[in-house]
Amino acid sequence: MRLHKTTLALCAVLAISGCVTKKAYDNEARMAAEYAALNQKLSAELSGDRAEITQLQGELKVTMVNEILFPEGGWRLSAKGEQTLAKIAPTLSDLPGKQVVVQGFTDNEPIGPQLRGQFPSNLELSSARADNVAHFLTEKGVPPNSISAQGFGEARPVASNSTPEGRARNRRVEIVITAAGRP
Repeated sequence: MRLHKTTLALCAVLAISGCVTKKAYDNEARMAAEYAALNQKLSAELSGDRAEITQLQGELKVTMVNEILFPEGGWRLSAKGEQTLAKIAPTLSDLPGKQVVVQGFTDNEPIGPQLRGQFPSNLELSSARADNVAHFLTEKGVPPNSISAQGFGEARPVASNSTPEGRARNRRVEIVITAAGRP
């Protein structure tokens, strides 16, 4: 009898903890619809540019390879990079309750001699690239309190660094849009 009551109590706890309240469900559905609409808008703004938009649970990620934004080995935005970012800045500037995180990445190749004095490692180079993108976006109207920048250097590769194509994919900037306060 005691085992039966314990089993019933455990089943009740599991059933309750597995359930989602209507409020939580409605909130998730609303956020999914918001991200889907944002995805559609950003896709239209970036059509023709080599950018990839990925909708994940609770976030939207815009990935641009460095050649779109920066000259070879550079960290300052190119004219093409500014044009590309200017297309999405108005959308990113009107996202109440959202956080925009600019993340910079590099391949695993050592810093070239022309940049080594300024950037001792790929981490600093990726941080400078992310900072420049975030700064440009704030100049174009994205609220400074809703944007941040992070550099990851060669960490988190998305392709093998053993081929030129893979290294090119790893040299990228990701603009991640999440709900404010979300990790």
